Amino acid sequence: MLFVFFALVAIITFITWKIARKRAVLSSTQRNAANISIVLFVISLIIMISSCFTVIPAGHVGVVDFFGYVSEGTLKAGVNFVNPLARVIKMSIKTQEIKESMDVPSKEGLTVGLEASVLFHLNPEKASHVYKTVGENYVSIILEPQFRSVTRGVTASYEARALYTSEREILSQQISHSLQNLVEHRGIVIESAPLRRIVLPPGLTAAIEEKLRAEQESQRMEWVLQKEKQEAERKSIEAKGIADFQRIVTQGISEPLLRWKGIEATLKIAESQNAKVVIIGAGKDGLPIILDTK
Repeated sequence: MLFVFFALVAIITFITWKIARKRAVLSSTQRNAANISIVLFVISLIIMISSCFTVIPAGHVGVVDFFGYVSEGTLKAGVNFVNPLARVIKMSIKTQEIKESMDVPSKEGLTVGLEASVLFHLNPEKASHVYKTVGENYVSIILEPQFRSVTRGVTASYEARALYTSEREILSQQISHSLQNLVEHRGIVIESAPLRRIVLPPGLTAAIEEKLRAEQESQRMEWVLQKEKQEAERKSIEAKGIADFQRIVTQGISEPLLRWKGIEATLKIAESQNAKVVIIGAGKDGLPIILDTK
């Protein structure tokens, strides 16, 4: 105990100084000893006073352990007054990360190499409880074994391809949620559990890639068929429009109208300045025949 040691030093040096003051005549050696005693007394007193205060760094809380009795409350970041005989354990409440490389089973019974992380932090309100029930090494005692167990349990309910596709994020969230349910009451808060790297057996990787390519090709063909179907519908609508147009035009054209249009055309040609011979009534349906004289 640093405080007790310097308290004893302060008492001894103070007594030595008092004894020296009572003597009427002091030798030079005794005077030097008295001066040294008073200096040591002051230094010891300063150290004793400083022992009554502790500084908790940012991102930490202090747990007070007084000869085995752990205070329920914790010390916040900053300068705190404490019992000089108590021990203050500074525990981090910052976000921490642990990384694990493990072989995990899949639903098909395959073994998959997995590198995963878990981000977590200590609940500051339960820091003293964690220290009392587990200790400072709560990460290696509680979190790491539970993380391995939960990860293997979750991956065992998924096919290996789920680790290789978009279901990977769902799997990560399920690991995080399951782990949180196990360690939350122990004072550990899980933030996320990202899957960093997945190593599948070579044959399985090739099979999954081939299957994904086949699915993509199937989706592409469905798109092509849909496009062709739309093009066929467009052409059908276009053909129907042309047919309707022809039907309407045909119904509006009669034989008398054609003759009248022929007569109008003949009159316009006859009035032109070009040399020609017009034979009246010699053509089909009595229409004139026009002969070019050139």
